[in-house]
Amino acid sequence: MGEILIAGTASLLICVFLSPRFIAFLRAREFGQHIREEGPAGHHAKAGTPTMGGIIIFIAVSVPFLLLSDYDWRAVGVYVAAMASAGLGLLDDAQKVFKRRSLGLQGRWKLLATVAISLFLWWVATQEAGLSDTLRLRTIDATIDLGPFYPVLIYLVVAGTTNAVNLTDGLDGLAAGCSAIVLLAYLGITFITTGQQDLALLCGCLVGACIGFLWFNAFPATIFMGDTGSLGIGGAVAGLAIMTKTEELLLLLGGIFVVEALSVIIQVFSFQTFRKRVFLMAPIHHHFEISGWSETKIILRFWIVAAVCSAIGFTIYQQSVT
Repeated sequence: MGEILIAGTASLLICVFLSPRFIAFLRAREFGQHIREEGPAGHHAKAGTPTMGGIIIFIAVSVPFLLLSDYDWRAVGVYVAAMASAGLGLLDDAQKVFKRRSLGLQGRWKLLATVAISLFLWWVATQEAGLSDTLRLRTIDATIDLGPFYPVLIYLVVAGTTNAVNLTDGLDGLAAGCSAIVLLAYLGITFITTGQQDLALLCGCLVGACIGFLWFNAFPATIFMGDTGSLGIGGAVAGLAIMTKTEELLLLLGGIFVVEALSVIIQVFSFQTFRKRVFLMAPIHHHFEISGWSETKIILRFWIVAAVCSAIGFTIYQQSVT
């Protein structure tokens, strides 16, 4: 436990002490966020805020993890998946920054990268970590043998989680705070499970980095995590779900991410089918913003929902292993 606390604290402090200089570096080079024209009117004032803060997050994660890890295959798999996802996000952010537009990489490159990350996680899980190609349904205490369809499940988890965290990153501190809560639940899950101390160490680093980043990302944000951060964190959460056999529970543990993604799916389906919008704007945090809620109220209430969902998911997991 002491090593996990040391790693998490180190990640937090690295974020806190490196971020001011990194923010100044980004400002000097005008590496700022570009805001969509169709976004909420209040967001246009945020244009130019330094982005790509995910670089600091994953530096803060990497230093203590690489120094203190025993390099268990499950932890290595999650770490590599997170770094690869962050790298994909960095390329996406770079496209936006250097071309000065809100669109990043083309979809086909993101698809190919996501498939490659998913196949890597499948190989680590089945060949190196010795996990079975099954889906564990902990809510009803059942197991489904997926066989050759297991890589498809992993792809759905990786693609769904990375995109859901990315959609959540629309208000100051929203994604970082919700991610810290979900990762804290995974810290508990990995800590109480025998043989997953390296995963717990990685979770501690991720939680510490997210909290440290919140010091500067909380409203009003002086830096955004960008796709570098949101895709990287999404890749880490997806990897943790796969290595702990909690793919089904992820729907509860990351409930706030599920709600954000579903709001977009519902909005798109409704508009394309009926030419009507269910929400004033999607993702759903923008709906409440346009409805008149203050940004801080939305963020705090979404954090509460995230905490409740994660607590329920953690409780179900704990009961399933006792």
